[in-house]
Amino acid sequence: MRMYRYLLCIVGLFMLSPGNGHIAAQDNVIDRVEWVVGDKAILRSDIEAAISFWLGNGRRFEGDPYCIMGEDLAVQELFLHQAELDSVEVPEMQLMHAVDEELNRKIMIAGSKEKLEELSGMAVSKWREKLREMLRNRNLMSIMRNKIVGDVKVSPALVRRYYNSLPDDSIPFIPEQFEVQIITVDPSYDSDELERVKADLREYTERISRGETTFSAMALLYSQDESSARRGGELEFMSRSRFAPEFADVAFGLTDPNKISKIVETEYGFHIIQLIEKRNDMIKVRHILRKPEISSEDIKANLLALDSIADDVRAGKLSFDDAVYQNSHDVDTRNNYGIMYNKQTASSRFTLQELPVEVARSVGDMQVGDVSSPFTMILPNGKVTCAVVRLKSRFKGHKATLQDDYEALKELYMATVGEKKVNQWIKEKQATTFVWINKDNRSCEFKYPGWVFYEEK
Repeated sequence: MRMYRYLLCIVGLFMLSPGNGHIAAQDNVIDRVEWVVGDKAILRSDIEAAISFWLGNGRRFEGDPYCIMGEDLAVQELFLHQAELDSVEVPEMQLMHAVDEELNRKIMIAGSKEKLEELSGMAVSKWREKLREMLRNRNLMSIMRNKIVGDVKVSPALVRRYYNSLPDDSIPFIPEQFEVQIITVDPSYDSDELERVKADLREYTERISRGETTFSAMALLYSQDESSARRGGELEFMSRSRFAPEFADVAFGLTDPNKISKIVETEYGFHIIQLIEKRNDMIKVRHILRKPEISSEDIKANLLALDSIADDVRAGKLSFDDAVYQNSHDVDTRNNYGIMYNKQTASSRFTLQELPVEVARSVGDMQVGDVSSPFTMILPNGKVTCAVVRLKSRFKGHKATLQDDYEALKELYMATVGEKKVNQWIKEKQATTFVWINKDNRSCEFKYPGWVFYEEK
């Protein structure tokens, strides 16, 4: 499974190296084209940026890194080229959501927007642009991989047979895992702040309706959805299911492109919408998003309240389960005694890397039964919440066993079957896709040896 995650992420990870500038090439070679796959060129600077990123994240290359990363980026282009041929699309709202989540995580790690810009040498607006490209490509590759792999038949008997066939030194090591309970309390918006945001949107509507300006101009100036703001608030053609439900109800009710919708509230904030075009069950619209700001006083008050709750749990005055039921705002975890759910593994167990950064910081040094100090965290929709966690269980790293790690072994079995299908697909694409590689790199020992290189005459 790690191999797949690597293939799906590599497209964007090289863009995240500090500054994302053209790194000075070895031997003072000026930036040049190293590969062409289909109609896409891979530059030396692309390869060097990818190498820089992975070295900075602890990877050690077994072989020539220029060969390894060049081929990885070439494989990436095979996936993306096929996605383009198949007209595969990534839902815009899903993409917005993912960009906000990733950018907020990076800001949280750095400490502030200003610190992120200082450390990376790149403006937040540029980060958003790069993250959008990276996450779009990653999602496209994930969709393509799922299409290639299809449904993998699996049963306990197949998993058992697979496990018994593994040499002892190939049995996977399960890293330390954690079960965590959480209480989240969302800071409330001041009524004056909500009215301020709505007043802004009403003003935009009035100015556009009077002909003083255009929707596109106002979106460019004021929308807080930065990815669409640069396009005048315009979203791509999308079906109803790809929008937030509240947004879809209003957007699909619009009939006149000259009219602007009422104010719509979603989990992302408040919107006004303008119809561009309807096409069967698809719609293209513009929108302006405004997000209310939460006062620092309200956040402090919630943190103090959670601190008191944590003290009561530690003192035995209240069980954490009861504290969750009485106080937590997150419906999913509240109905499950606060236990966090890992969507990646379909279980309640997380490695530290799989936990939200803010939660991982708290539980890393905790003992089972400990309750953390309260902290703030960024939700996937970009909103701030206040939280406190309890370490319910801790599982030491160990070699996988059928009894304790069936789900992990099932995932590994499915990944192994899927890997064979993906490898076969890559082999077929190598034979039918135009590929050119700089002659200096043709002596590389490639992981996929079936490249058919175009020979210049």
